[in-house]
Amino acid sequence: MTRRHAFLAAAIFLAGCGLEKSPANYGGNSDDPARAAASDARPVIVAFGDSLTAGYGLNHGESFADDLQRELDRRGYVFRVVNQGISGDTTSGGLTRVEEAIALKPKVVILELGANDGLRGMPVETTRQNLAAMIDAFQKAGARVLLCGMTLPRNYGADYIHSFEQVFPELAREKKTALMPFFLDGVAVHRELLQADGLHPSARGAEIVARNVMPYLTPLLR
Repeated sequence: MTRRHAFLAAAIFLAGCGLEKSPANYGGNSDDPARAAASDARPVIVAFGDSLTAGYGLNHGESFADDLQRELDRRGYVFRVVNQGISGDTTSGGLTRVEEAIALKPKVVILELGANDGLRGMPVETTRQNLAAMIDAFQKAGARVLLCGMTLPRNYGADYIHSFEQVFPELAREKKTALMPFFLDGVAVHRELLQADGLHPSARGAEIVARNVMPYLTPLLR
């Protein structure tokens, strides 16, 4: 295993880690997301994912979604980011809460799910079908989708890994969504950008993830 692959394997393992599901961490400064939403007329970007989106292990306001909000504000984009990440979630779990996200009437959905499916050895076709169903639901509701790609530790076998990795670009082409090839690009291979567990992005790592998302997200905001 190369050094790069070793770090990728560790970073992708973070999405599972035997974590129980925990409530989503919502972006913004309010401790009451419902009240904040009622008084905020900005169009919504939903960050819909697992622990990588939820900001597992980080303080309030340090998740990638919080950093993305600050990045959007800094660049003059008038959008509100809502963090609907749940640590440990799979694509099956995501499918059960799509309507909750749609109720927010998002203009854009950043879809970051699938790593936990792979870590649990779920059939690749199940992951594909679940992601496709979520994309269809979001697009039918009028949202543009940014699909975020993932990979798996090398010990999952070359055939399974290849099939898993191909789900994301294939779906992006089929469903005509934007694609970020690898959500943790530029972070997974740098220990200084990870938490003490060597798995989850640190606050600094989350900032970099947010910046790296922007080139893929910006065309969807026009």
